[in-house]
Amino acid sequence: MAGRADRRLWSPAAAPAVGAGWSWSLARVSDLPRVRAELRRHLVGAGEHRDPDAVADATDQLVLAFDEMSSNALRHGGGGVVSSVRGCTGGWLVEVCDDDAHTSPTPAVDRDPSQGGLGLYLIAELAVDHGWQVRAGHKAVWAVLPWPAPAPPA
Repeated sequence: MAGRADRRLWSPAAAPAVGAGWSWSLARVSDLPRVRAELRRHLVGAGEHRDPDAVADATDQLVLAFDEMSSNALRHGGGGVVSSVRGCTGGWLVEVCDDDAHTSPTPAVDRDPSQGGLGLYLIAELAVDHGWQVRAGHKAVWAVLPWPAPAPPA
């Protein structure tokens, strides 16, 4: 595995295979509060038979990553934003697609943290894996967020 500093970069890579999940078309940043609430409800249901504290922490991290990636696409991605969360090996794949296939996700460099722009670094630290790819003329930025294992039988 690459060193910690290398891991925080966003390299071109295909997203892992996915299973079932949820998807939203987003037109504006003001859509995000409603979608975050829907995502939380879905994740609560997916957290049955798992440690409730671990599910709460994992849900917060997943919603944070989803929000950061979606708001980046809405602000900088040229439209056509579709955000999804789908089950995959290792947890949940958060994937956000937009119309700007020519611009890679680039973490802020030499910026005062008070000016923002550190979301991609944060997601990279929370994620098991992350990357981006161009598919059918769209950019797809993705991250796999871990999910707690089922609780052992009582």
